[in-house]
This record gives sequence, structure tokens and C-alpha cells, in this order.
Amino acid sequence: MEILLDTHALWWFLNGSDKMPNAVKETILTSENTIYVSIASIWEVAIKMSIGKLKFDGGIDRFVEAIEDEAFMLLDIIPKHIETVTKMDYIHRDLFDRMLVAQAIVEELPVITIDSNMVKYDITPIWKS
Repeated sequence: MEILLDTHALWWFLNGSDKMPNAVKETILTSENTIYVSIASIWEVAIKMSIGKLKFDGGIDRFVEAIEDEAFMLLDIIPKHIETVTKMDYIHRDLFDRMLVAQAIVEELPVITIDSNMVKYDITPIWKS
């Protein structure tokens, strides 16, 4: 199965957070699954690091290395993703999450997320609140 990680899920996973249930961690770690990380998530984390909201040992470079160490696939932003954002209802105010939703729709990827606003769109959540 191919799966997209929401930014918070990526952050919690890489930091070993107890907020993520073991079943979700196992889904991410299952070798049969291909896990995608959006460039938008890396961008969001970089911004939050730059303003002091998030800290990761080694900074953004180490954060990206940690993604690579897990063999997660990077999902670029393409024009079709941007076009899809322009057609989406304005349910979610977070611009990064709107891009993740658009990517999930275009690429037909389920999303590991607990964001109650994201799951109001036509996506398949794997984990939600």
C-alpha cells in the first residue's frame, strides 16, 4: 500500500512520540507499504524550526536525513496538485494541510492523520481523531 504521512504524523514518528499508537507505527514500518512525505511537510517543518516552534537535533538537514534513513519517498508538488487546491472547498485553513489533501486526492493516497479537518475532504484516513 502507498500512504502519505501528514506532517504531525511524520514529526511524531521521527521523534518516537507516545502520541502515535503502536498500530499506526506498525503501518508505517511495514515493509510492504511505501510511505510518502510531501515536500510541503518538510517546508512546514523548516518554517516552524526557523521561528523556534520546533526543534530537531541537527536541524532541518538532519530531519531530511531521518526521512531518508526511513526510506520514505519524497512527494514533489506538481501543477496538478496546485490546480486541485484551487478547486477544493475552504474547509481547512492550514495551507500546508490543504496541499497534502490535494496531493492525496491527485495521487489517490490514503493519509495517516488525526486532523479532523483534513478528513472532511474526500480522502481516506488511516488514523484519525
